[in-house]
Amino acid sequence: MESGEGARSAPPCCEDRRITRSKRALRDALIELMEERGFDGFTVNDLCVRADLNRGTFYNHYHDKEALLAAFEGEIMHDLERFQAQMQELTMPYLWAHKAKKRPLPFLVELFDYLREQGDFLHAVLGPGGDVRFGPRLRDSVCMNLVQSILHERYRNDPAPFVGYYVAFFASAYLGVIERWIEAGMQESSEEMALIAMRLFFIKPGESIKL
Repeated sequence: MESGEGARSAPPCCEDRRITRSKRALRDALIELMEERGFDGFTVNDLCVRADLNRGTFYNHYHDKEALLAAFEGEIMHDLERFQAQMQELTMPYLWAHKAKKRPLPFLVELFDYLREQGDFLHAVLGPGGDVRFGPRLRDSVCMNLVQSILHERYRNDPAPFVGYYVAFFASAYLGVIERWIEAGMQESSEEMALIAMRLFFIKPGESIKL
């Protein structure tokens, strides 16, 4: 009896691989269906059919399709946390040195590399059929922290209303840059996008809009 039960039990490594495959299949199915029908246009059953999984497998891990989407979004937000410390360590001399030499900030290159890796999901979730709440989360987590990190030190904790509007303005602008890059197919390299991000921050009205 014990040997029969052991034969039916999958080793943990095999179980982990099955979970990974199921998760990948659901991610791909979610992206495809959001692009085709919008998030409100399909059901859990549609997801399972597209992923070639049974509903029991889905409900073993997720309560509904909203929980599935939240899980994938949460993974991205968690991954992006690793850039926060690098932003906080930025100094103006370091920033100006890279600007003067027209060299991209390494952490910005890494950031765009990561966004490229997640490009298919981001294209779907930030698009018209995706999740309207995710863009603001990305703005507040990445773009707002980026702008605050490259403010002069005397403004970083300034409670003045204009400082808050300044940060909000540029944070929304940087989200727009990311969305445009993803929507246009991410044709520019991560290095080019890092240079563009820096150039946009320092450009002045009336200056030539060239990189």
